[in-house]
Formats: sequence, structure tokens, C-alpha cells
Amino acid sequence: MRVAGAVRPRLARATAAVRPRIARLARATAPRPAPGTRPRTWRYTAGAATAGLALAAGVVTAAGPWHATGQRTAERDRAAALERTGGADHGYGSDSFGTAAGAPRPAPSAASVLTGLGAAAGPVRAVPAGTGLARVLDPLLDDPVLGDRRAAAVADLTTGERLYGADAGAALTPASTTKLATAVAALSALGPDHRLTTRAALEPGTGNLVLVGGGDPTLSAREDTGGAASLRTLARETAEALKKRGLRRVTLSYDTTLYAGPGMHPIGVNDNLAPVTALMADEARTDGSTSGPAPRAADPAADAADAFARFLRGHGIEATAPGPAEATGRARTLATVSSPPLAALVERMLTESDNDLAEALVRHTALASGKRPDFAGASAAVAARLKSLGLPVAGASFHDGSGLDRADRVTPGLLTALLVKAADPARPELRPVLTGLPVAGFTGTLTSRYTEGAAGLVRAKTGTLTGVNALAGTVVTEDGRLLAFAFLTSGATDPQAAQAALDRAATALAHCGCG
Repeated sequence: MRVAGAVRPRLARATAAVRPRIARLARATAPRPAPGTRPRTWRYTAGAATAGLALAAGVVTAAGPWHATGQRTAERDRAAALERTGGADHGYGSDSFGTAAGAPRPAPSAASVLTGLGAAAGPVRAVPAGTGLARVLDPLLDDPVLGDRRAAAVADLTTGERLYGADAGAALTPASTTKLATAVAALSALGPDHRLTTRAALEPGTGNLVLVGGGDPTLSAREDTGGAASLRTLARETAEALKKRGLRRVTLSYDTTLYAGPGMHPIGVNDNLAPVTALMADEARTDGSTSGPAPRAADPAADAADAFARFLRGHGIEATAPGPAEATGRARTLATVSSPPLAALVERMLTESDNDLAEALVRHTALASGKRPDFAGASAAVAARLKSLGLPVAGASFHDGSGLDRADRVTPGLLTALLVKAADPARPELRPVLTGLPVAGFTGTLTSRYTEGAAGLVRAKTGTLTGVNALAGTVVTEDGRLLAFAFLTSGATDPQAAQAALDRAATALAHCGCG
């Protein structure tokens, strides 16, 4: 209740400012089901619509998904803090990660985390130039705890205008803020509805069954998949198809040839990332976890195939011990399972800073771009995609999709430009880049941060390596304007102090009174 009490007056002011615009957008953009069909789960109430919880004042509401561990969680927490006023379900179906069954929980009566991005919302006030941001940020970014290199940029998300820059063109190690580039490139190349498909294929005239990896690291062998593609379902449907063909015994193989090159990241064996392969289950985690660092299987593909064989046996199909093999062009697909849409995968990648998903998505970007799906080809594909979008890639250098490679280089100017591009009304396919950002004080890598002062007002991707601290995202100011910001630093010796310093800078933006 302390947080709720601290932010309630400010949220009330912001709510009053945006209520008329968002009410119009809620009416204009609320989906209408086709005749004879059941309505989808996008249900609005007066409390949620007028309070402004719809992202981007209707533009994002209409196009952007809401990840179950992202904004919806923030809404539930805020509703609890504000005695459960409001009420809405912003889910979009049972295939989203972690979607809970049953009646929707109340949404809060709180100001929007993102405010008007589209012309449909009516005139949006741009932040005027010369707003004194240098006076606000320069002392905070000069804090010696940030190390010997720091660079920053702030832009108006509604116009793209640069409002502040401190070495904004300096290319520094971005750590996990690299995932913003990964997200934009993947969505641009594949589209938000693209799914990653794993299949079981039978070689004709034989009993040779091949489990073909589709590059979906979220494929799950668990009973509760949380909305991910199920290896158990694939085994059951495959067994049914085999029995129809009179087959009760198969020679099992697994195919990982969708990807090329070595699977080991340059950092080597590391709990932050499994070997990159086109076939794995549950990101090859061996401890039952679903996010964060964890011990990983040494051979994720073999482990997934072993689990598939066990599930087949449970359905009356005997399978040999699996080994690697490539399915021929004649192999007949018996069953498939597919991931949630790319929009949901991008949101999960950003909210949880999921390295396995990041490396998978850049390889799919490479495949869609005609590049070799290995570390080098995927990195080249990302750079090419960003350049084709007109983004300022000068000085940028990509070596992976996750940001774990210390050789990666990105500028603050590019990071803010990525966010501005994701907010472009002409680019609705990129909106998951914004909706997937962790919410300060509520979700993902920002859950335990910003508990005082800017909770719910900052959404940002974090980045941390030894000596490197980064933060890039969006912030709603006191007068309801939306800014994009990026802070990159290196050389810090106290990571907690550096993190706190960056949080102070982002909080200062929330309170800057830019008008």
C-alpha cells in the first residue's frame, strides 16, 4: 500500500489528462466479432478503458499482444494495491504463455504505461526542444559509480525527435539491450503471427521416424506447458498416426539441420544459455526452472528425442534409442506442434531477458533473410534488417542475438531509434517490442526495482555483464508525455550501485515535467 499511496496522486493527474482520448479509442478500436462467432477475450470495462490501461491509446490495444507475465501481471498487482478497482481481461487466447483459466481478474484504475502513439487518439503533444533534460540528467550520469564510459540518448516517442544526447553516437557494449535489436529484426522479417513448428515425419516404406526440430526452444516436455508447444502432444498424435498405418515399432532419429554452424556460444558453457540447436525441450533446463540462469543439458537435442521416445512408448509405440539424422524430402509429416505466435515469444524474450529465445529468433531472422543460420549469418541478418528499416546502424556490431557476447556494440541513438520505430503507427507488427518491456516494480527483470518513485511509469530492457550496465526503454512523464531513453555504461566496479544510478536517471525522467 506504500507504493500505491505514493503514486496515486500522480496517476490520478495522468489519468485525467488521457481519459477522453483513450475513451474515444476504446470505442473506435474495440474488436467486433464476426456474426455467428464467439467474442474473443478482449473485453473492456469503463474502468479499464477510461483509466488508460490500453497500450498506445488503442493502436497497441488493437495490434499488440499482452504477455501473461508482462502487463497483465502488472495490472493484477496494481489492482491488489488499489483495492481491486476496475476490471478487464486483456488476454488473447489459451496459446499465450501462462494464460490462467477462469474468469478475468480485475484490472486497475491507473494511468497508462504508454500513452497516445497514433493519430487516431487525436493530437498528441510533443515534448518541446530545450526542456532542460541536460540539467536533469547530466549530474546523474556523471556519477562515478557508472564507470569510466557512459553514453545516453532521450527521444520523444511520438515524433522521434532527439531531446537529449550525451555521446549518443558512441558504440558501447549493450549487454541484453541487444535484444531490442533482435526483437525488431525478427518481427520485421517474420511478422508477429509467425510460429515455430516441430514435427514428426515418417520415411516412406520404412519404420524410420524422424523428430524434426523447428528451432523452438520453448517446446516443452512438461505436463503443464504454460501455453508452449507440447512434446507430449506431438508424441500422442504421432502414435495415433503410426497405429493407423499398422506400425507399433519405429527406428527413431532426430534432425537438427535447420540451423548451421557450432551451437556453443563464444562464452562457452554457461547457465545463462543452452547450446544453440534447432531441437530442445524446455530450453534444456535440468532443474525445472522456467526463466533465469539454470544448469543445461550438454546435448539438448538428444535429451528432447529421448523424452519423445518415452512418450511414444507410453502410447504403445516402441522406439529405438534415437540418434541424429536428416529427414529426406520424401518424409511424410505425421504430426506437428507449434509455438505461440512470434509476438508472444518476443514479449517473453524481453520481459524475462530470455537468451535462448533470443538466439533462436536471430537464426529464424537469418533463415527468412536468406542468410546462413549460424552466429555470423544471424548477426548479419539483424544488421541488414535494421538498415532496411532506416535505423541508424553506424557503429553497431552484432555477434549474437542475446547480448552475451562482449564484442557486441550498439549506440544509445540506435536503441532509442528502435523504440521509436516500434511505436510508429505505420509499423504495428513491431508493437510487441514495447508491450514486452519489463514494467518497473512489477514484471520480469524490473520486478524488484523502482518500488519507490517510478513503479509502473518506466518500462525498460535491462543489460548487465561484468563491468557493463545498460537500460533502455520508455517512460511516462508527470505531464503524460512518452519518452524513449537509453543509457549505456562500462567500467563500473559495483554493479548494484551502477544499477541504482541508472534507475535514478530513469526515475528523474518520469518526474521531469517536460512541458
